[in-house]
Amino acid sequence: MDAAEFRKRGKEMVDYIADYLEKIDKRQVFPDVEPGYLRPLIADHAPQDPESFEDVFKDIEKIIMPGVTHWNSPYFFAYFPVASSFPALLADMLCGGIGCMGFSWAASPACTELETVMLDWLGKMVNLPEEFLAGKDGQGGGVIQGSASEATLMALLAARTKIIRQVQSEKPELTEADILGRLVAYASDQAHSSVEKAALIGAVKIKSIPSDDAFSVCGSALKKVLDEDKAAGLIPFFFCATLGTTPCCSFDKLLELGPICNKENIWMHIDAAYAGSAFICPEFRHLLNGVEFADSFNFNPHKWLLVNFDCSAMWVKKRSDLTGAFKVEPLYLKHHHQESGLITDYRHWQIPLGRRFRSLKLWFVLRLYGVMGLQEYIRKHVRLSHQFEHLVLQDERFEICAEVVLGLVCFRLKGSNELNEALLKSINDAKKIHLVPCHLREKFVLRFAICSRTVESTHIKFAWQHISQLATDLLKAWEQNHQQQ
Repeated sequence: MDAAEFRKRGKEMVDYIADYLEKIDKRQVFPDVEPGYLRPLIADHAPQDPESFEDVFKDIEKIIMPGVTHWNSPYFFAYFPVASSFPALLADMLCGGIGCMGFSWAASPACTELETVMLDWLGKMVNLPEEFLAGKDGQGGGVIQGSASEATLMALLAARTKIIRQVQSEKPELTEADILGRLVAYASDQAHSSVEKAALIGAVKIKSIPSDDAFSVCGSALKKVLDEDKAAGLIPFFFCATLGTTPCCSFDKLLELGPICNKENIWMHIDAAYAGSAFICPEFRHLLNGVEFADSFNFNPHKWLLVNFDCSAMWVKKRSDLTGAFKVEPLYLKHHHQESGLITDYRHWQIPLGRRFRSLKLWFVLRLYGVMGLQEYIRKHVRLSHQFEHLVLQDERFEICAEVVLGLVCFRLKGSNELNEALLKSINDAKKIHLVPCHLREKFVLRFAICSRTVESTHIKFAWQHISQLATDLLKAWEQNHQQQ
């Protein structure tokens, strides 16, 4: 494919993507395929001779689309949003076209410098304390990670290195292995599974802190566990607070937890993967109060800020805590400007060496939507979630299971877990909308997340009417079965 054909095929692909997104509501949100559907549709081996673009293009609809779950559909209400917008898609095209590997400033100066500035822009949008910003001479700063899972892992590993060095400076007789065996990390019993995974990778113990009736961790619960562990000779070193938990979008109490972590020399990382985007709205910014106590903070613009995957924004108060833990300097990666103090080499902030020009997506989206446009997008989703909540509350057969703060509604039929499992199965088997569940304490709960960029009030009404009718049919069938028994 030469440049001339690329121009032609590129225009065709842009048209195809635009048509796909414009007409996505006409596609069934969840596919009909069974596991293994794809292998019989394609050859066992790669072709020896080149095939035509036309043949490849035809196979998109024939082979790929039948197995796609349409995350951008206005009938997709599962998990959390997967952000997508035309500006971000255009920026990703440019990123691929430039094709730089921005592991150092010298590898592509614009790639490094735009990222530093964009993370400062974004930090100011959520009103982060000055310590988290790079500015011209700050000690903190931001970085784009691939996911919140990576951000949590980086924070935990940096905290581990920091505490091991501190303990060894006080007690030189202790080996790294001696200290490592006593380290303990903590997170809410509602925290994402990636926190536990980070502890597994970091080879440290992790303990769950019980949440309260609002599914939040409070200071007294953390302090109780810390006191017990210190008395047992363990070394608490890391706490991951969650703002907007995956099951029900609950918020840990930073203003109680932060001072405890600071006093006990515990690194506090804040995972706000989903909820963080909402903090650009002044009316939701109070949910981030207490961030001033944290050592690191992360949220995903690729969830709810119209920047397509992957773009996970992470900030640290002291970037030397990260770079000091992960700095490796082979000669072939060194350059003349790395000690200038004016720039950072992001290879020291992450697990992989190579990195894409992801800040282009932020730059395009922030400029083409503006802060006000993004705020209205967030507010619209929150309004739609309260619309769905209101519809649920009007039906006495259902109950709301957690406070609706942002764009997630947790609800269920009043009754057994088996009844609600059957309702979810009937919803997803019908494939008109798509939901996923969670457990809140012992209850099986249905999650209704406002996800799509194109979702409107009419889609919410349709979803509720569909759920309500399926519930009516299900309850009728269960009553008949009960009478027969």
